[in-house]
Amino acid sequence: MIDALPPQGVPADQVLAELRGMRAADLPTHGGRLFAYVYDPAKAGLDELAMSAYALSAHVNGLDPTAFPSLLATENALVAAAARVLGAGPGTTAPDVVGSVTSGGTESLILAVKTARDAHPEINSPRLVAPSTAHAAFAKAAHYLGVELDLVPVDPATFTPDPAAVAAAITADTVLVACSAPSYAQGVVDPVEQIAAIAAERGVRCHVDACFGGWALPFLRRVGVAVPAFDFGVPGVTSMSVDLHKYAYTPKGVSVLLHRDAGLRRPQYFAFADWPGYTMVNPVISSTRSGGPIAAAFATLRHVGDEGYLELARQTRDAVAGLAKAVSEVDGLRLLAPADFTVVCLTSDDPGLDLFVLADELAARGWHTQPQLPYQGIPASIHLTVTASVLPQVPQFGPALAESAAAARAHGPVELPAELLAMAAHLPPDQLTAEMVAGLADTFGLTGGEPGAAPRLAVVNAVLAAAPPRLRERLLVEFVSLLQRPSW
Repeated sequence: MIDALPPQGVPADQVLAELRGMRAADLPTHGGRLFAYVYDPAKAGLDELAMSAYALSAHVNGLDPTAFPSLLATENALVAAAARVLGAGPGTTAPDVVGSVTSGGTESLILAVKTARDAHPEINSPRLVAPSTAHAAFAKAAHYLGVELDLVPVDPATFTPDPAAVAAAITADTVLVACSAPSYAQGVVDPVEQIAAIAAERGVRCHVDACFGGWALPFLRRVGVAVPAFDFGVPGVTSMSVDLHKYAYTPKGVSVLLHRDAGLRRPQYFAFADWPGYTMVNPVISSTRSGGPIAAAFATLRHVGDEGYLELARQTRDAVAGLAKAVSEVDGLRLLAPADFTVVCLTSDDPGLDLFVLADELAARGWHTQPQLPYQGIPASIHLTVTASVLPQVPQFGPALAESAAAARAHGPVELPAELLAMAAHLPPDQLTAEMVAGLADTFGLTGGEPGAAPRLAVVNAVLAAAPPRLRERLLVEFVSLLQRPSW
C-alpha cells in the first residue's frame, strides 16, 4: 500500500512511476478494445494538446466568471458549438438557445430535472415521465430532488416507448417528459417528434438526453446514416444534454446542458445572499470548478473541427457495420437491436452459449465488453460502445468473437448452486449484510488477483441476473463499499 501522505516528500519522478505502476492494472483506454467507459478517436497528438490546454487552466476557478473571463469565453464557445451541432443558433427555429457546461451527463440530467421542478413551485409532488430505457441518472435525479419517477415500458423488440403510453403517464403533476437520443443500453433513438408534441400539447417540458451519442448523430446523418429527428429542430423540445467527453472525444468531465431560451433556463440557477459571505450564484451544481476540463474541451473541438468530426463519424459508422457483420457470422449470436448508430448490442438464443461466459472469454483475449442483465422481457446482452478507434480492430474482432463463442460453448453455461439461487430470488435486501457480500466477493475472487488480469465475472453476473433489482442494488452498494475502504 502506497502512503499518500508520507513523513517526507517523495521525488516527482518516483511519484509518477508509482502512478504508472497503478495504471498498469487498469483496462486499456486506447486501442479500440474497450467497448465502454472511454471514447478514443485514435487521433495522433490530441491527448497531448488536450492535456496542455488542461494544464493552462487547471487552477482557473469557475466560481466567478468575472474574475476569469477566459473560462467564460471558452464555456460560451462550447455551448454555442453544441447548440449548432444540435440544430440551434442563428438562422434556425431555435435561435435563442442558451446553456451551461457541467461535469458530465449525470449532472446535466440532474439539473434538467431540477430546472423543470423549480419552474413549478406550485406543484407539491412533481413527477418525471421517462421510458424504462432512460439513463439511470434520471432515477438518481428523481431520488436526489424528491421527484416521483414514472417509467413507461418499452417495446421489447424496438426498445422504444409507445407515445400513447407516454401521454397516458402524464398527469397534472408532471413537470418533465424525457426521452433518449440514443439510449445507452441498446443505442436506439426514441420517437422524439411524437413525444415532444405530446409534451407541448400538455404544457410540459420535454428533455432529450443526447448525452451518450448525441454529438455523433448529426455527423452520422451527414455521412449518410438515416437519423430520425431528435434535436432543437423538433418543436416541443425544450432542453437537451450532450456529453463532449463522449463522441466529441474531449477529456473526461465535460457535458453541455442546453435550454431553448433563457427563460426556461432561469430556474436552473441557485443564488443565496442570506449569509455574511459573498452572494453565491451557481448555474450548475458545483461552485468551484476547475477550468482545466473546459479548456481541454475547447482545444479538442478547435483542433478536430467540423470536417474532423465528419471523418470520425465515417470511421465509427464503418466500425459499427463491421462489428455487426462479425456478430451475424457467429452461429447462436444475433443483434438485439439494429446497429444503426454507435452501439452494437448482441444476444443469444442458444441455451448452450452463456453470454456472461462469452464476455469472460472475450476479456481473456483482450476484448473488454459490457454485459447487460435481463430486464422486463429484454434478454441478457453484451453492449459494445463503438468509437473511431475500433475501426482498425474490426478484422481481428470477428475471429476473436468466433473463438470466444466456441470456448464459451465448451465451458458451458454458469450453473449456480441451489442455495445461492434461492438467496438471490428470495432474500430481502435489508437482510443482506456486509459480511455476506464480503464472503461472496472472496468466493468469487473479486478482492484480490493479479493486477491487469481479466477477472472471470460470469458467475457474478449470473447471481446479479437472478436477483431482483432492489437486491441487486444492495449487493452492488455493499460490494463497492467493501472496495472503498482505506488501507491503514
